[in-house]
Amino acid sequence: MAGIGHNGGPEMAGVAWRKHCWSAARARLLPVLPIEVVRMRVKRAAELGLDYKTYAGVRAATGHDVVAFLFSSNALRVDAAARIPQAEAARLSALTRAGRIALAQTVTPERLAAVNADVLDSAHAAPHPFATFGQAAAGLRAALGKLPGDQVVLIASDAPWERDWLMAGKLAAVLPADRYFARAV
Repeated sequence: MAGIGHNGGPEMAGVAWRKHCWSAARARLLPVLPIEVVRMRVKRAAELGLDYKTYAGVRAATGHDVVAFLFSSNALRVDAAARIPQAEAARLSALTRAGRIALAQTVTPERLAAVNADVLDSAHAAPHPFATFGQAAAGLRAALGKLPGDQVVLIASDAPWERDWLMAGKLAAVLPADRYFARAV
């Protein structure tokens, strides 16, 4: 019951009020981007082979553009001869203004880099599946070199240890290979 001095306004402790406050705060937080900036980001997402929603999510989470992709050899479906299949190789060739780094698991990094020199910038040994967090972090740091981890997106297979590389490498995001390469599942 409203007491003396109550102006009949909304209940300040109710769910509707809290929802209103959060909605208003979020609206003030999110910037309204000029259409030119949105067009530029849509174009950049296309250059990277990402849909806009994914690219915008990575940018919003990190505050940075994507400068490179880190591909596990499992995600690339590398065969015993260290060749990347044609569909994946074509997708890598289409990448512009972004690094293409592979993490070799079933073949040597040297062999993977030599056989696929036209579509990969470099190849490095992947962290062992049962490596400690520190060992995985050191291996990923070596593969990234001077690249900042929060500007690199990991393309991973379904192997559970590959998803752990996101935190170990302090990477921007992890995407499933099937999603990135748009394979029919």
